[in-house]
This record gives sequence, structure tokens and C-alpha cells, in this order.
Amino acid sequence: MIDTARTAPLPRVLTVKHAFTELTLRARLGVAEVTMPRYGWLAPTLVVVLAAVLRLWNLGLPHAIVFDETYYAKDAYSLLHFGNERSWADEPNDAFLAGDAASVVGTDPAYVVHPPVGKWMIAAGMAVFGDDNPVGWRVAAALVGILSVALVAVAGWMLFRSLTVATIAAFLLAIDGHHLVQSRFALLDIFLMFWLLATFVCLLADRTRSRRLLARRVAEHAAAHGGLPHDSFMRYGPMVGVRWWRLAAGFTAGMAVGVKWNALFFIAVFGVMTVLWDLNARRIVGVRRWLVAGVFKDGVLAFTYMIVLGAGWYLLTWGGWFASDDGYNRRWAAEHPGEGVQWLPAALRSLWEYHRSAYEFHQGLDSDHTYESPAWKWLILARPTSYYYESLTQGVDGCAVEKCSAAVLNIGNPLIWWSFIAAILVALVVVLIRRDWRFIALLAVFLVGYLPWFMYPERTMFFFYALSFEPYLVLLLAGVLGLVLGRSTSSVRRRRIGVVLVGAYLVFATLLTLYFLPIWSAQVIPYEHWRWRMWFDSWI
Repeated sequence: MIDTARTAPLPRVLTVKHAFTELTLRARLGVAEVTMPRYGWLAPTLVVVLAAVLRLWNLGLPHAIVFDETYYAKDAYSLLHFGNERSWADEPNDAFLAGDAASVVGTDPAYVVHPPVGKWMIAAGMAVFGDDNPVGWRVAAALVGILSVALVAVAGWMLFRSLTVATIAAFLLAIDGHHLVQSRFALLDIFLMFWLLATFVCLLADRTRSRRLLARRVAEHAAAHGGLPHDSFMRYGPMVGVRWWRLAAGFTAGMAVGVKWNALFFIAVFGVMTVLWDLNARRIVGVRRWLVAGVFKDGVLAFTYMIVLGAGWYLLTWGGWFASDDGYNRRWAAEHPGEGVQWLPAALRSLWEYHRSAYEFHQGLDSDHTYESPAWKWLILARPTSYYYESLTQGVDGCAVEKCSAAVLNIGNPLIWWSFIAAILVALVVVLIRRDWRFIALLAVFLVGYLPWFMYPERTMFFFYALSFEPYLVLLLAGVLGLVLGRSTSSVRRRRIGVVLVGAYLVFATLLTLYFLPIWSAQVIPYEHWRWRMWFDSWI
């Protein structure tokens, strides 16, 4: 894979004492200093700018309440003005779209089945850009979508130490239709994806920082004792201090769960992954009881940072509900004495009952929907979700022919998504042959995000649920394309072949994005042009 970074040189001859220098330990731990080229930031920055243009351009179109915006935009309005979700009058969408939400919002609390973080983020956009227009309720999703492209670039750099691979990963996410469409509407999954990705990036940063601190502590002890650490010191190894990035990961994990509960599957694998990284680091530097040390010196604190504090952050996201007198089920404990979890305080007992009820709702969600899509169809794009469709006649909204269409089809770039399948297979081979921790991590997160959906075959599902694990598939694909590019030590001919193949792939993917862009962004096009883009009847 092309590596645009420069790694600090290592000593050519290693004695036993040299094995415990900080430089050597960092190299063994895979966290040697890497210098970014002077203008290395330019390419990923341009990709983020491209992502911003695609997501912010004509953000107010379509001027309609699209798909589940009918729930989340109105919930966000309620949170902004009342601190908790409110009920609405019958048929409120026309008034809401016209900027007259006050006339149709009710006074009774509304029963909602998702936590409030994503809706609070939508409300933040409304507070800045207004609650009476689509831009106001969509801008938060767009900004989070843009930031997630930047985070993928950061994750790509941390994983592969290659600006080429990092830029490719960010570019693929920036031009993919699935991510683009979700970034342009007030729906929750973009916020779920963002906070999960932020958690992953925080843990990657913690991995690098903690390993460097471990190398420094061992090297300092060895230097103070003639170049070799004492056996007593290496029995369990040193503590590495406060794990600030892991602490940040606890916050982002709490926010992710505060958007949708299926974040818990990801949080579980993140927690296990970060502790396994610690165990392996202690083993590599020569700690004899690395398993015990890793569990008690690192694992217990990891649980505290990620789970205990994460749960605290999650509870804080319900602050509006706690502060209210009329939130849904807010007084449940007082109205049902002797029921529920008795050892909890009344407010938490009411919240627990609310959660129990919402969990039952999700478990029993099996109603038919025109665009429902079981999990096995997601990677092959067998049933995308149509968010919006309007048939227009000549002279209406710029239609220059007899019949036009304006549509938003939430479908990924076919080349990118179908390539995910090949990337998964290649990554499995790489894991079997090399045991490469980067591909192991990405595969693990993808599988934990994807496979649980197969446990609920009767549940109503949609393709856009796949957004939560898309960044890890993009990183996998970019890593595989990095293998195609070849190493910096490969022959010139080998690297030229790699550049041609990867370059052709990226050009083709870009052309497909330009081709599908009209049906990702509600552009008015002739009906025949819309029909050309419906490659399969199941896309209609």
C-alpha cells in the first residue's frame, strides 16, 4: 500500500538493552512516530469541502416533509420550545411546513420510542437557522454528515498511516448516495453513525497514546536500572495514567446510545476491542502476567470510562424529560406505587418503565411497509428506500418536457456498495494470512453492526439502517484499494499498475455519483431519465 508518511529510523543492531529503549518499544507496538508530509492535509481537506458542497447545496429541496421527518422534525420543534416531545393535531404537516407549527402543536406529551439526542441536534439547527423551514431542521444532519467524512479521513490515517488510503476512504464516503441522502434530511441514523464513528476514532487515538505512554514508562524504568527492567516491574507492568481519549469515548458512546439503542451492539465490541488492544500491548513489551495486568490495570478502568460514565452521559441526555412535569410517563412511579423496579428512585423508575415500553414496541414492530428491506438485501442494494417522489407536467417547477420526475431514492453508489462485498472477502483473507489488527477491527465492527439484524427476521427493517456500519466498510474498501496500490517499496511497474486500477475505479465511482445525483437530491428531470436510473424494478 502506498505510504505517504515517513517513519523514524530504527537501530540496525539491537542488543538486549536496546530492546527496551522507547524507540524500539514504540516500533514493536506499532506506534512509531510518523511525520505527515508538509501539505498532506490538503487532499483530505478538499474531499471534506466536496462533501460539504454535496450536502449543503439546495438543502431546502424538496420543500416537503420527507419520510420520517414527519416525526423527528416535529419532535425537535417540541424539544426546542418545551423541553420534551409533544403531541400534534391531526394532519399537521401542511401547517408545520408553512412555518405555523405553533397552531398545530398540542399540550399533551407524546409517546416516542427513540432517545432524544438526535432530536436535540436537529433542534440545535432549528435554533440557529429557524424552525419554520426545511433548511432549519436539516442543517444539523448535513453538518454531521460533513464532519463524519472528516472523521473517516482521520480514522483512515490512524489505521493505515497512509494519506492516500485516508483520502480514498473519505472520498468514497463523500460521494456515496446512501450517506449523502441521509445527510440531507432530519432523520436519526446520521447522528447515530456520527457518534459511533467518533467513539471509534477516540479509541484509535487512545490506542496510539496509551501504547506510547507504555513504551515510555517501560523505557524510563529500564534506563534507570542499567538498560533492563526489573523482573518485579515487568510482572504486571506500569499504569499508563488517565486515558483522556477513552474518557472522551465514554461521552461519545453515551451520545450514540442517546440517539438509538442499537448503538449498544457497537459499544460492546468497542469495549472488548480496546481492552484486547491493551492486553496485546502489555504482552508485546514483555509483561509476564499481561492478561491479569490488562484486565485489572486497564480493563476495569475501561469499563468505568465506557460503561459507567457512558451510562451517566446517557441519563443526562434525558435532562429535558427529568426537568419536566408533563413528559410522557414522567409521573409513572407516583401513579403506580409498588410497581416497577422498586429499588430505583421514583424518577428513574418512571424512566425504566418508559424504556421497557419502548423496547416492547421495537420488539413487536412487524407491520408491512412498501419499502421494507430485510438485512440480507442491504449489501446488494436489493430494496432501497424511496423518500420522495413527485410527478410533474410541462411548465411546472422547471419541467421542460411533457412529463418530469423529482425524486429522492436512498440508494448507495452501486459500484461502492457492491465492492464492499469483495472488500469483506479480501479482508477475511488478509486476516487469515497476516492477522492484521486493522482489518480485524473493521470486520468486527461491521459484523457486530450487521449480524444482529438477522436475529429479528419478522421485524420491519429498512436499508438506511446500514448507515451505522457504512464507515467501517468504506475503511475496509479503502484498505483493500491500498493493497492494490502496492507498498512504497514495490517496483515502479507494480505501483503504476496499482495507480491505474485504483484511479479507474475512483473515476467510475465518481461518474456513477454524477449519474445518480439527480435522484439523490430531488432534481427535476424528464421521466425517462428517472426511469433509466431504475436499474431494477425493486428500486421503484
